[in-house]
Amino acid sequence: MSNPSLASDFEAYSQWRGNLSDHIADYRQWLNQEDLNDSQRDLRLQQLLDRLAEDKLHVAFIAEFSRGKSELINAIFLSDLKQRLLPSTAGRTTMCPTELLYNPAKPAQVELLPIETRGTSAPVSEYRSYPEEWTSILMDASSVDSVRAAMSEVCRVKPVSVEEATRYGLYDPESADFSAPLNDDGTVSVPAWRHAIINFPHPFLEKGLVVYDTPGLNAIGTEPELTYSLLPNAHAVLFVLAADAGVTKSDIQVWREHINLRGTQKGRLVALNKIDGLWDALKTEDQINAEIDKQVKSCSDMLGIESRNVFPVSAQKGLQAKIQDDDALLARSRLADLEKALSEELIASKQELVRDQTEAELTDMLDSSRALLQGRYDNIEEQLNELRGLQGKNQDVVENIMVKIAQDKETFERGLQHFQALRSVFSQQSVQLFNAIGTDTMKAEILRVREKMVQSRFTKGIREAMNKFFRDVDNNMVKASAQVDEINHMMEAMYRKLSTDHGMARYTVPTFSMLRYHKELQRLEAAYNQQINNLFTLLTTEQYLLTTRFFETVANRVVKVFEIANGEVEGWLRAVMSPMESQIREHQMQLRRRLESVKRIHKAADTLDDRISELLQMQGEARRQLTELDQATTCIRDLLNDQVTASQALAA
Repeated sequence: MSNPSLASDFEAYSQWRGNLSDHIADYRQWLNQEDLNDSQRDLRLQQLLDRLAEDKLHVAFIAEFSRGKSELINAIFLSDLKQRLLPSTAGRTTMCPTELLYNPAKPAQVELLPIETRGTSAPVSEYRSYPEEWTSILMDASSVDSVRAAMSEVCRVKPVSVEEATRYGLYDPESADFSAPLNDDGTVSVPAWRHAIINFPHPFLEKGLVVYDTPGLNAIGTEPELTYSLLPNAHAVLFVLAADAGVTKSDIQVWREHINLRGTQKGRLVALNKIDGLWDALKTEDQINAEIDKQVKSCSDMLGIESRNVFPVSAQKGLQAKIQDDDALLARSRLADLEKALSEELIASKQELVRDQTEAELTDMLDSSRALLQGRYDNIEEQLNELRGLQGKNQDVVENIMVKIAQDKETFERGLQHFQALRSVFSQQSVQLFNAIGTDTMKAEILRVREKMVQSRFTKGIREAMNKFFRDVDNNMVKASAQVDEINHMMEAMYRKLSTDHGMARYTVPTFSMLRYHKELQRLEAAYNQQINNLFTLLTTEQYLLTTRFFETVANRVVKVFEIANGEVEGWLRAVMSPMESQIREHQMQLRRRLESVKRIHKAADTLDDRISELLQMQGEARRQLTELDQATTCIRDLLNDQVTASQALAA
């Protein structure tokens, strides 16, 4: 038993995404059937379908230790199995950042990256490419005991020396947040694993949900990928507090430095957990609610967030209620309110992103398909008017028309020389654009900075190397933006010329901007500077290792941004040139057909009526294609504008 909103909305979103994929596949099949597709358009449609198939919804649960975060994940996402799957006991449970997902290509298992890998500068993302570095624990998904035993590995700790713990960034005797009591033998207990990936065939996970469970400031502060990638890119972030602990100093630090960075609160929710600790049998329900409201107000004031975004819950009682089918206890746990808000933030945010990306791609392709068909229809109409005008005319008139069409064909073919020259310039400018955002160039720059950092272990030298790196990255992005603008202006002018000189359908060049990549690089630089300013307060050998680890992570993120930019620029360049090539081929074909028709009529006047009949049939075919394309376009656009949440469907 569970509040239906989250499950229903999730199912509705999955259905919406599936319907969208089906409509795109139908459009692709229709293009092939009508012989209107080409290799470039087909590649773009396949990439779009692949992107929808691989679509994931990312939600991150962030909290300091002992806030009930794992229990909240159990209650919200895993309760339908009627068992507590993620370990949740008093004290520390999840000891390392954990991903909960499903990959059908792998067995049900827990993959664990040893804590010793913190001794290197390589980020977790790099280790993902080397499965031999991970420890895998298989589990039987049908056995609760097997699942629970495998998942309990994320709780395991191990004793290491103080020096080793310090080198991993997990111990600092000068900091209350990063120190722990020494064991009797002088060792420090640290997590046994650096990162865990739980591959589990759960219905939510099978539909593309990815849940991140992150254990507090210690993990966030020492794993830069959480700062630079996971938190900024999560579609929803749930920050978990505990009613019995209130808002601690480390809670505020996590919130301000990692979750509410630059004051953005979109997709950011706060759960005030363990309100069952306030259920006092000697107080009335009104007194208990007043105490909870007071706690909510205090949390919202300290975090600088609106009270409506703080959700008091009892994860433990909510899970118990779902397992025991206890509606009254579930209502008292207030879990339903949090599930509803999480659903709206997570699914609405993701749907908006998918809609924007898909709409931008499809609108361009649908418009270019229509422009091609409309041009074909208009050309047939022109030929019909031309041939009807020849009815009853003598051979001299027919010959004059034939000469005029031949001249039009020659004029157009001379214009093709200009097009070929433009293709050459377009290719040159494309090369310059890819030079500016080329990943090979960027990797070479990263190697240079890495060598500089190794050569100079002093603060000044490292700062200079990093500052130059970000300046060079910024300059490359500025150059790329200028190149995009230049290509855009050139192609717009060419489309105008083709329309004016040869009557071809006017086509609007799809807009493209490098701004989002530029902004992401600026965000990485700001986050890096903020972190490094803290690290440079004491640049010990261990701090130097942590600094290089942060650099490796941010450098990998920069390369990733450039790789994404490369792919999208490549798609944009195809979108810019492909419609022009299609229109030119179509125009050439129609000119050739017109000339051949008039030549045949010149030789045998009795073919005129036959040719008019043939063109009328072609016109009817073009009209049918336009109608079917318009219907497909309407269906796709209506689907893109659909809202998928069950709450909205019920309200309609």
